[in-house]
Amino acid sequence: MTSPQLNGPSRLTLVRHGESNVTVARVIGGRITCSGLSPLGVAQTEALRDRLAETDELSADVLLASDFARAIETAAIMRPAFGDPIAGAPVEEWIEFGEHDPGPELDGMTFDAYVERFGMPDWTGDPDEVIFPGGETTRAFHERVERGLDTVGQRFAGKHVVIACHGGVINAVMRSMCGLGVTGGPEFRATNTSITSFVAPSAPGWGWRVERYNDAAHLAGLPDATPPSENL
Repeated sequence: MTSPQLNGPSRLTLVRHGESNVTVARVIGGRITCSGLSPLGVAQTEALRDRLAETDELSADVLLASDFARAIETAAIMRPAFGDPIAGAPVEEWIEFGEHDPGPELDGMTFDAYVERFGMPDWTGDPDEVIFPGGETTRAFHERVERGLDTVGQRFAGKHVVIACHGGVINAVMRSMCGLGVTGGPEFRATNTSITSFVAPSAPGWGWRVERYNDAAHLAGLPDATPPSENL
């Protein structure tokens, strides 16, 4: 958030989705071709759900998801852990928290085909560079995420909002909260189903506090990723 407001949410928690089918298949999975979670991704999210049900550590008031299938499925699996009224209500899907949009032409293209056609993308350079022809620039992506955060702040004053989203979204929010530019400097690469939380400013002139980042303790005992031999 570029301008944190005291009347926004009291706490913001971002949960990265579980491992996705498109990651296992090594394709660029935009909202068109995303087909949800891999079997390991389901197991990861179930482990998160069981952890949250046991500890009640998030005590969320609102659960949102991006409009990608992998985030929607993640939210649906973990939703029962929050109890009523979240457990009994549909999850709101927000386009603002979708992953970096590759555009319709590249959505579903394999990574190898992309590199062969365009070369390796440079995520650290010019934020206005067209990495995905027909899709979003890095700056446009970050601006979309910030618009979503501003709307969340207006709608859910004083609430704890949990959002099932994506690694790129978490990186964008972390960079904003830490006062970093859109590109350059450190990158924040969140683990699947990890928890990243922020506490709202408690007084005028204070910034958001990063409460925790990339907390994935519930994944102990699970594989890091689906082995290549099991690719879907």
